[in-house]
Amino acid sequence: MPWKEEKDPYKIWLSEIILQQTRVEQGLAYYNSFIQHFPTISHLALAEEKKVFKLWEGLGYYSRCRNLIATAKYIHQELKGIFPGTYEEILNLKGIGPYTASAIASFAFNLPFAVVDGNVFRILARVFGITDPIDSTAGRKKFTQLAAQLLDQERPGKYNQAIMDFGATVCKPAAPLCFDCIFKKYCIAYAENKIETLPVKEKKLKQRNRFFCFFLVQHQNKIAIRERTEKDIWRHLHEFPVVELTENTAPEQAVNAARNLGWVTEGATLKTDDTTYRQKLTHQNIHARMVRVYADQKPPALKTYDWVPVKDLKSYSFPKIINDFLENSNDTGQNHTSYPEKTGTQH
Repeated sequence: MPWKEEKDPYKIWLSEIILQQTRVEQGLAYYNSFIQHFPTISHLALAEEKKVFKLWEGLGYYSRCRNLIATAKYIHQELKGIFPGTYEEILNLKGIGPYTASAIASFAFNLPFAVVDGNVFRILARVFGITDPIDSTAGRKKFTQLAAQLLDQERPGKYNQAIMDFGATVCKPAAPLCFDCIFKKYCIAYAENKIETLPVKEKKLKQRNRFFCFFLVQHQNKIAIRERTEKDIWRHLHEFPVVELTENTAPEQAVNAARNLGWVTEGATLKTDDTTYRQKLTHQNIHARMVRVYADQKPPALKTYDWVPVKDLKSYSFPKIINDFLENSNDTGQNHTSYPEKTGTQH
């Protein structure tokens, strides 16, 4: 992995932000792409935001990308492109918490701050038999204090990397290599057969299902899209006009809602895609249907939307659920059902 043994705080920061909610196998390609396009933090700060979001597309958790851009601009403009070199200064950067600040401080500047990530939580919980929940305030404090006590003060970067790698390759979440583990003699979880129950989490994420119907309103060779400005996970991504439904809402009802909103004009032809597209997020599961609307004129109700050539859609950043639809349409053809509409003949 290219960020191993890296001393450039910019590259370490970039890798840590990408890997916050992403598997290494997936994040590696994104990291390489970002370094290729933005070799320094100033290159990133001066880049067109649209380009940055397009490169980020598919990683999810887009607040990370927004914070990445904001921090790059701050360092370029306020710090003359020089990454701060103390733990406190790093921690004050947007989108950086104690874990990431410790990682950058120890890896880039060899400062004595212990990194406590999922791997470290797991190792410490098992070896020391700690049953305090890792997602509780008291638990986090206990693990953080223990990690700091164990830290090699002279080689904090090496130590942090070693314990993280150990958790990823030996003390794994499932099927850990206990028989070959150097801590087997001391591991309380191994001795008491608690490997599968440690570490402990007390909170379970509550997920809700949401149902959307997107309308691909096309006039001639252009289609209506807009950039989301709402402060949610899809902020700065693009979307088609959308109606949120209840679980049992039929596509026909969504079409009636779109007609009432003025998205379907007289003479338009509609085709509903048969596939339901799904995207699993941290707190919600998204279910989406797609309806194509071939319009003889641009609906006045969509005057605030951008009308972009269909062939240029791939240059815009969309949520994964829309990209899945676009790829399916382009690669495998369109599977759709047509049904009579009051506003026009079938296309």
